[in-house]
Amino acid sequence: MDTKTAYDRRWIALGVLCMSLLVVSLDNTILNVALPRLSADLHATTSQLQWIIDGYTLVFAGLLLTTGSLGDKFGRRSALSLGLLIFVIGSIASAFAPSAEFLILTRSFMGVGGALIMPATLSLLTNIFTDPTERAKAIGIWAGLSGVGVAIGPMLGGWLLEHFSWGSVFLVNVPVVAIALPAGYFLLPNSKAENSPKLDPFGAVLSIVALVSLVWAIIEAPAKGWTSPGVLAALGVGAATMAVFIWWQNTTDHPMLDIKFFKNPRFSAANVAVTLTFFAMFGSMFMLTQFMQYVLGFTPLEAGVRSVPLALVMLVVAPQSTRLVRRVGTKLVVAGGLGTVAIGLAVAATATPELGYARVLPAQLLLGLGIALAMAPATESIMGSLPREKAGVGSAMNDTTRQVGGALGVAIIGSVFSSQYAPAMASSLGGLGLPAAGLGAAKDSIGGAFSVAAQAGGNPNTIDTPIGHQIADAAREAFSHSMGRGLLVSAAIALVGALVALVFLPAHAAPVAGAVDMDEDDAVEVRSTLGIGGTEAALARQEAIDESHLEEHEHELASATAGDRPPED
Repeated sequence: MDTKTAYDRRWIALGVLCMSLLVVSLDNTILNVALPRLSADLHATTSQLQWIIDGYTLVFAGLLLTTGSLGDKFGRRSALSLGLLIFVIGSIASAFAPSAEFLILTRSFMGVGGALIMPATLSLLTNIFTDPTERAKAIGIWAGLSGVGVAIGPMLGGWLLEHFSWGSVFLVNVPVVAIALPAGYFLLPNSKAENSPKLDPFGAVLSIVALVSLVWAIIEAPAKGWTSPGVLAALGVGAATMAVFIWWQNTTDHPMLDIKFFKNPRFSAANVAVTLTFFAMFGSMFMLTQFMQYVLGFTPLEAGVRSVPLALVMLVVAPQSTRLVRRVGTKLVVAGGLGTVAIGLAVAATATPELGYARVLPAQLLLGLGIALAMAPATESIMGSLPREKAGVGSAMNDTTRQVGGALGVAIIGSVFSSQYAPAMASSLGGLGLPAAGLGAAKDSIGGAFSVAAQAGGNPNTIDTPIGHQIADAAREAFSHSMGRGLLVSAAIALVGALVALVFLPAHAAPVAGAVDMDEDDAVEVRSTLGIGGTEAALARQEAIDESHLEEHEHELASATAGDRPPED
């Protein structure tokens, strides 16, 4: 495919990229509603259910930096195609898994495909959309759909489970990939980094070990305890390996991730913003989905439908956030977005059985608004801080912060919740004379409490006795209270993120030479067209750059793969 053809088809190509991304973002949440069915059909233990979810996340997060670098070297379309193929093979194998152990393996295999897909979509986007205005809109659409995929996962999963077997939550990926795979071959350029950088296998191994160790510790800590030997050992290995990774990246002449990027406040602060945005989204969805099912009594499908408002707000607001950036600057939009997220979490923290969904809905609307405002401009800041030939690594860094942020959100909010729930249940049920096993089950989880409540009157299926209702009501109150504490901690962390964005993100960043966002002479024309000023120092630097590059840039705006090799067929 030639450059002109790729440029002419850029908006159709964006649809292919978004479709490819959708299967990955859906997979993060669609499986959660199927866990009870998996437990019954595959006789999966609690630990096995956890690894069915976590195996995918660990492989995904651990490989992202490596796969981004591979895409830069061998071709981003090739990386995307290989990722889709691996993902659909893993999906089909998962749908027909005969045992929990087999499903853990196939889910981990899907994580390899996901790690190839996500960085390839964003790096291809930044190389197809070279006009800064169009690219900002495209990233807004990309960011909005990635969040929507996460939000509608429970609804789609609930609907599929009402009509089909649990394998359907995996088979839903097959028709999407069947369209995206051939469409990508014909509509996407196979752009590569200009200088064909050498691979960094030692750095790749270090990054995988560090990220897998840290993410494993984050995920396991709520169940095992932050001071358990296994978690402390994993944290120690992760921290030590990360230190060696940083040293190696500063030492080698072909680093996978140039640590000097983090000296740019725009890049560092934007990564913090993305991490905390997904911290809030994954953590709040983890709690609110359970709250709606256990406390308010909704079915998985009913709870999923009631998550749609959050998804719709994200879908509408994310593409429009770039317009707001032009008016008030990245700093205020991202900081305002994270501040809105904090308010939404604080509202959600006040949800009770009596207030019901009437308190959950405004919290969801605020969360969707804040996430959408912060996510797209922060992503644009990450990609706009890097040279174009490092688009794959920049995209992988962006995706890694998403996964790590999501894991942190679930782990930290879950830890706070667990630390509050068990004592609250012990206090409420201490005088009922329950056997030790029953009290222990009620303290472990709200699902266990409902089982104890049903059995209290001799009926294993329904809660139909006064003591049963007392146990169930105590569990609902304890869950609401404990969820509120966890969400308040999350709100405080989101506020810290807002302060980081307010202090370190530039209002209107002046582009750097070779950056993904625009050529130096394009910046002046775009500033004039959009009325974007920036600080006086930034403008002075921009004028100096313009004078030194005036004769080098007399071509038309936005060559479709500027700084890259010509696309291959």
